[in-house]
Amino acid sequence: MIFTVPAVLEVIPLVRGLSSLPIPVHRADLTASLVVFLVALPLCVGVAVASGVPAELGLITGIVGGLLVGLLPGSSLQVSGPAAGLTVLVFEAVQRYGIGALGVLVLGAGVVQIVLGVLRLERWFRAVSVAVVQGMLAGIGIVLMAGQVYVLAGAGVPESMAGKLSGLPGLVSGTGVSGPALAVGAGTVAVLVAWPRWRRAARVLPAPLVAVGLAAVDRMHQGRRTDYDKELIAQGAGNTVCGALGALPMTAVIVRSSANVHAGARTKASRVLHGLWLLLFVAALPGALGVIPVAALAGVLVHAGFKLVPLRVLVPLWRGHRGEAVVLGVTTVTVVATSLFEGVLVGLLLAVAKTAWDVSHVHVETVEGAGVLVVRVIGNATFLRLPKLLDALDALPADRKVELELSGLRHTDHACAAELEGWAAQREARQAEGRARAGRGEEDGQREGALSSAP
Repeated sequence: MIFTVPAVLEVIPLVRGLSSLPIPVHRADLTASLVVFLVALPLCVGVAVASGVPAELGLITGIVGGLLVGLLPGSSLQVSGPAAGLTVLVFEAVQRYGIGALGVLVLGAGVVQIVLGVLRLERWFRAVSVAVVQGMLAGIGIVLMAGQVYVLAGAGVPESMAGKLSGLPGLVSGTGVSGPALAVGAGTVAVLVAWPRWRRAARVLPAPLVAVGLAAVDRMHQGRRTDYDKELIAQGAGNTVCGALGALPMTAVIVRSSANVHAGARTKASRVLHGLWLLLFVAALPGALGVIPVAALAGVLVHAGFKLVPLRVLVPLWRGHRGEAVVLGVTTVTVVATSLFEGVLVGLLLAVAKTAWDVSHVHVETVEGAGVLVVRVIGNATFLRLPKLLDALDALPADRKVELELSGLRHTDHACAAELEGWAAQREARQAEGRARAGRGEEDGQREGALSSAP
């Protein structure tokens, strides 16, 4: 069942005035809450539209993220709501299962989050390669831009990702483009890029609100740090409620959280109040949503998608950690070409393989001993480095007695252990055969010498 905004008024009793808030409200928090509200309003609507659901579902998620998650323990200044990074996942779910199943999926995800938080397993989900995360976000950003750029230009949106990408040259040439829509959308993007540079104005009115109006975290603060398990429980509680209301899923959103911090928020009251302002807005001015041009919302989302692509880190990453850059690139391409799930799975597998390769360093040292060549194998001997190890051992002088020393190995897998044992046995056998040949040759030489000296 899909609930509308008026239904939220009935199920959330935290809107009876600021005095009912169970937390102190500072003047700085009040100001910051208004700034976050102005940032969140167009993003809630835009994310909902991009996800293929009614705009009110995004607003409901923003309201729950403020009034419910904002009160729960975890992070003090992170602000939760619908995120641009989830649009691809939600759109795929709605297209496959229908909007009626969205609430069930979100509720189930919320319950899982609560269980994981109670079991204090959140830290395991932070043990993910940064390159995979960046590649996932970049893929989402590209998918988001590829779809919304058509809406921004007032053109028809191709159904497949291949069609969207192949249609971009025609879009650039002006095929099917609506001049007024393009002007609104491009103007929105221009404002989003230029407005933050005017710092005085940006402190008063956030860029997303200015752009739409013209068309019609944790480490960032000095307070208490985030308890990630409690934050996971809070996010799970929020998603459980959003699922029950049939709304979009939520997560902590960097755009709103950074706006909250930069606006001078001191406590969680700012994020609670931003939810209150969202609720009062949609209750008092529900018709205002209809006057926001779709092209303007598309401009907001194109800009959000572009910011998901980590362009600034690509060159330094390639120079310093090419393996990580490859993981990022492969993850991004796979997300765009297939799906979010498959892209992340491929990225994780590639990251694990890269890590295994990196940690399996092994090298061979030779030291002259008393009549013997001491060969020390040092490092981690795994099947990944077995060819290199065997090449180094086979290059040793064949006529020297060798003592193989393996005490320097920190790890030896079964494949390497078996090959080292086999190599040592074969070398010993070859040397024994050589000594036997030498002995027989010496005996034959003595016998021939005795015969030649006989009268």
